[in-house]
Amino acid sequence: MILERFLLTDQVAVVTGAGRGIGAASAIALAEAGADVVISARTEADLDGVAVAVEALGRRAEVVAGDLSDFEVVASLARRAKERFGRLDVVVNNLGGTMPLPLLDTTPEYLEEAFHFNVATAHALVRAAVPLLLEGGGGSIVNISSVMGRITGRGFLAYGTAKAALAHYTRLAAKDLAPRIRINAIAVGSTATSALDIVLQSDELREQMEAATPLGRIGDVEDIAAGVLFLASAAGGYLTGKVLEIDGGTDAPTLEFGLPDL
Repeated sequence: MILERFLLTDQVAVVTGAGRGIGAASAIALAEAGADVVISARTEADLDGVAVAVEALGRRAEVVAGDLSDFEVVASLARRAKERFGRLDVVVNNLGGTMPLPLLDTTPEYLEEAFHFNVATAHALVRAAVPLLLEGGGGSIVNISSVMGRITGRGFLAYGTAKAALAHYTRLAAKDLAPRIRINAIAVGSTATSALDIVLQSDELREQMEAATPLGRIGDVEDIAAGVLFLASAAGGYLTGKVLEIDGGTDAPTLEFGLPDL
């Protein structure tokens, strides 16, 4: 049956940024498909809530609270999967994010920080995970990028550049990792996460974002989690080096910041 291709029975996944939003939804989706999960973020209380949801599905969760901007901490997650569950099959690099700033306020240091948080941390985990994925015969890596990596908008210089780099990192890494390890990315559009909480509390801003999205709504975290499961499982087994666009049809920013002209 085709639905069996979406199962991850007794596989093991690492999900970063898994305390809330897309990361939490992805960890729960992978568990629902049969995987045990190592979940990591800064706030242990958030992770504990996700672990409860995972365990309610009959799967196991290993909680690792820490600063994932530290390369050693993020890389250690691969080892933790091996130590706790005996294997590693799936990696979801969901860590990332950068606040919008005007170009002249975007210092070189801020741009470097955006690359560090969105790209270099993902690479640190990939390097640590690859030997363990190969031990099990292969596996799948999913990087969470953004629609802003392919469209343009004022204020998104650091964030959009970093996410574009993550998308192309995915394409390049696919050549190095094929055929035993697949690596793909998701270009996420406007999605209802804690990062958008302030915006979503305003009916006016919500309506503006919905009107700017061809499908007429803001995405749910489950929309992205479904894509993660597809790419992680045998259902996406003939894809590598691809960027799946889950963005409601967006081809321009759904929110303008009203930045002044130079």
